Amino acid sequence: MSRADEIFIANCKDILENGVWDTDLNVRPKWDDGESAHTVKKFGIVNRYDLSEEFPILTIRRTFWKSAIDELLWIWQKKSNNVHELRSHVWDAWADETGSIGKAYGYQLGVKHRYPEGDMDQVDRVLFDLKNNPASRRIMTNIYNHADLSEMALYPCAYSMTFNVSGNKLNAILNQRSQDMLTANNWNVVQYAALTCMMAQVSGLEPGEFMHVIADAHIYDRHIPLVEEIIANEPKAAPKFIIDPAVDDFYKFTVDSFKMENYEYSDFNKKIPVAV
Repeated sequence: MSRADEIFIANCKDILENGVWDTDLNVRPKWDDGESAHTVKKFGIVNRYDLSEEFPILTIRRTFWKSAIDELLWIWQKKSNNVHELRSHVWDAWADETGSIGKAYGYQLGVKHRYPEGDMDQVDRVLFDLKNNPASRRIMTNIYNHADLSEMALYPCAYSMTFNVSGNKLNAILNQRSQDMLTANNWNVVQYAALTCMMAQVSGLEPGEFMHVIADAHIYDRHIPLVEEIIANEPKAAPKFIIDPAVDDFYKFTVDSFKMENYEYSDFNKKIPVAV
């Protein structure tokens, strides 16, 4: 059984069996028919994945990992906030007529700040410190900028990464304020586990542990039958995640720099409603 499957199944069962419903509250998200999109949730879920053992991708359903990495590169490498520079359509519902999602995600990572070593944005600062100050306990990013929230189409969900070097291993923590378990959980896990592997490779390190901290882990009311179907599937062995070893510059990674060897998964072709 894939470790990612084991964790996802346990999380979903815990939410469904022990979670708290928000049906007595006014909620922002709506279904496309105008009905309020209510959730059952657990507060403060923390999951740990050892990237030196296996890559955390689900097999009980397919995760479209190439699209997930493409979005990650759109945010972290291109530092873009325009959906026209993204191959998938996951952000279309939040974009304006020009394709912009406002001062969100990639925009925040690309803002330059002045340091004694020179002007750098948040990504460049991480890359610099991993190579030059690996003992630092200050290697982190944060895109939840209160000054710009009013100009964001959507407040950042996955908002902070903390990198920590232990020996020759790079560990990382992703902090997430909100997580739609069905549509986004493994998508985000795959993205930031891959990011940790990328950062490790270009810094001369080995991938270590990836920790995912979720403040509000929830399942939408109309997603419950779909989640129950998925977690009943038989898990398979985790595939092998392969990165082109020739890439030594973070800005030279492309979607084609990665392979998922022996990725087997259960079929799941049902349309998933999205709350906006």
